[in-house]
Amino acid sequence: MKKGIISYGEAFVDFIAQDYSNTQFKRFIGGATLNLAVGVQRLGTPSYYLCKLGQDKISAFIKYELMKAGVNIDFSIVSSHKRISEVYVHLNQQGERYFHSYVNETPDEQLLETELNQELFKKAFLFYCGSGTLFHPIAYKTTLAALELSKKHGTLIAFDPNIRIKRWESEQYCRMAIKTVLPQVDILKLTKSELLFLMETDTVDEGLKKLASYSVPFVWITLGEKGALAVFHGQPYHTEGKKVQAIDTTGAGDAFMAGILHCIHSDGLPSDKNEIIRYTKFGNKLGALAATQKGALTIFNK
Repeated sequence: MKKGIISYGEAFVDFIAQDYSNTQFKRFIGGATLNLAVGVQRLGTPSYYLCKLGQDKISAFIKYELMKAGVNIDFSIVSSHKRISEVYVHLNQQGERYFHSYVNETPDEQLLETELNQELFKKAFLFYCGSGTLFHPIAYKTTLAALELSKKHGTLIAFDPNIRIKRWESEQYCRMAIKTVLPQVDILKLTKSELLFLMETDTVDEGLKKLASYSVPFVWITLGEKGALAVFHGQPYHTEGKKVQAIDTTGAGDAFMAGILHCIHSDGLPSDKNEIIRYTKFGNKLGALAATQKGALTIFNK
């Protein structure tokens, strides 16, 4: 029986501002795929994290935090040259985050397609990734190889682009790279702004019509405090969000996705309207709770 979720991407260290002056920062492990791996593991779903790690103090911090969370990193690769990227996250007065700057000293130190372990894809239930491995040519090839292995071994594919446009050479290239992946995806999560950006529309309804041409079986569109839309058999179902006082929205979408994938791993793909709404309510709950505390993984701490 296939079991566990593979999460493939780049680990980051998030330096998150402690107040609205954006002068003092606290260090957290981060990156959407890392947040997802820790999130589902904390919820009780086995997770494997695939990335390239270094041998410096920052990589040791990442490894320690992942192992403490119970995430399996046996299939990640260690390189003496790799340096973990740093992200500086500023906050506005509403508690909304914005990505102020990136520091990446070793952009070409990426997981290679030859470093993927086929045995992992044989036994895993689901493979998850985002667009963070699509804008670099080495990582792009590795992502395509991972998708091919997933298809070969009947492993479900989940995709959450988590678009950070500053990291792309152009908006056009960003759209093109993401759209090449969509036809292979079984489970897709987008924010409202990502849907409008990718489909080049001004309304959600028009965006969903255009997205339908990619034939993604299960789609979720997150709407922030307004909850989320779940698209099932072409029909969107809106589920209200949980009202909270937002302190830091870093990782709220990752918490939402962790909830959705945990439900799918535990109970299977949604088979009817009631089930997809139940999954969405759980995702909404986790996403809302994540926004009430600083750090993307705080709500998953035991």
